[in-house]
Amino acid sequence: MQCHIETDRLILRELRMTDLEGMFELDSDPEVHKYLGNKPVKQIEESQKILESVIIQYKERGIGRWAAIEKNSGNFIGWSGLRLNTEYNMNGFTKYYDLGYRFIKRYWGKGYATESGKASINYAFNNLKLPELYATTEIGNQASHNALLKIGLKYVEDFYFEQEKLNLRWYKIENK
Repeated sequence: MQCHIETDRLILRELRMTDLEGMFELDSDPEVHKYLGNKPVKQIEESQKILESVIIQYKERGIGRWAAIEKNSGNFIGWSGLRLNTEYNMNGFTKYYDLGYRFIKRYWGKGYATESGKASINYAFNNLKLPELYATTEIGNQASHNALLKIGLKYVEDFYFEQEKLNLRWYKIENK
């Protein structure tokens, strides 16, 4: 799967092993993981396993999260995009397309979640012809809640995710 999506300020492309340093910076930051179960990675090998699993998702499912590259600087700023969840039961769903994003802290508050999220929805509905997309946030993550609403997802309900012991919010957008 080759993906190359450009927005005003971002390039979204497939994740590569060359993104390892950026992924480690992202996932080793405790503040980034505040609403993700507070389990930041400790070793760069953990980030390597995450990258390898996304690359496998591209091959097996035809989709996976994308690297988010800031156009002006060329910097890896995190990831955004779609994935087909089949790993676990999330609010009663065991196979669904999920929209998500995660950015290195110094890129927070710049509207990149909204910008990349809109591009991801456009790709999901116009290229993949998906009927709907879902997303989740931890209940306390107000910034992510606001971003999901801004890009058009509708809040559905709160639920408890037993596997990670997290209180989450469930969102949905339909292809109309």
